[in-house]
Amino acid sequence: MIFASDMTNLFYLDPDPKGQPAVLLLHGLGADGSSWQMQFPALIEAGFRPVAPDTPGFGRSPSLGKWSIHKAASQLSNLLDEIGVISVHVVGLSLGGTIALQFALDYPERVRKLVLANTFAHLRPEKWNQWIYFLQRLVLVHTIGLEAQAKVVAQRIFPLPEQELPRLALVGSISNANPQAYRAAMRSLATFNVVSRLAEIRKPTLVMTGERDTTVSHKNQRVLVDQIAGARQVMIPRAGHAASVDNYEVFNRALIEFLLD
Repeated sequence: MIFASDMTNLFYLDPDPKGQPAVLLLHGLGADGSSWQMQFPALIEAGFRPVAPDTPGFGRSPSLGKWSIHKAASQLSNLLDEIGVISVHVVGLSLGGTIALQFALDYPERVRKLVLANTFAHLRPEKWNQWIYFLQRLVLVHTIGLEAQAKVVAQRIFPLPEQELPRLALVGSISNANPQAYRAAMRSLATFNVVSRLAEIRKPTLVMTGERDTTVSHKNQRVLVDQIAGARQVMIPRAGHAASVDNYEVFNRALIEFLLD
């Protein structure tokens, strides 16, 4: 079921409001809450309440003023207040993972467990071709526009011929994003750095890494495991940056096992 928040104006998917506890699902850059649809059945079957908002400026949610990761975390906390959820498991992928980290730092009392998928505390490409990729994205989004950049991103994330459907879906969602919010989100990701604060996180944490992720290096993701006390890591075989889509069955098993543990 799709809902619109009266207080925050955020749209969110809430397919099983009777489930407990809630699992807050935070999508990647340019995607929206529907990108978690492959996780809904598994979470509902396990008894959870998946809540997948469209981050401000993406999907159906308007961009509310100046965009930042910190502000996005604040708006999500307000959304939970509105729907009567006190504490949640927080799951974030890529951009959603940075928002999840910020949420865990700003609202630790609201977090039960934390799942960080293909994300980072501080983005530093390890290879020259990764620098070129991010520079290309930055140039395209500030010149030609979102649609041209969307094709580059979607092709990198879903490169295989059999991934045409998710590739086209990602092109569509990126192309429909608010351009100002998208550019601001890219700038926020480039400057995001909470490495020095990772030791503050005292919640059970799982780092999920796509074996073939070419967007966020394994070294960047390993920092999360090394700096968050007790954090574990699981490698999703044959999965790229969108591990929740391109190997969702393994992703779901690891996710549910961690949340039920």
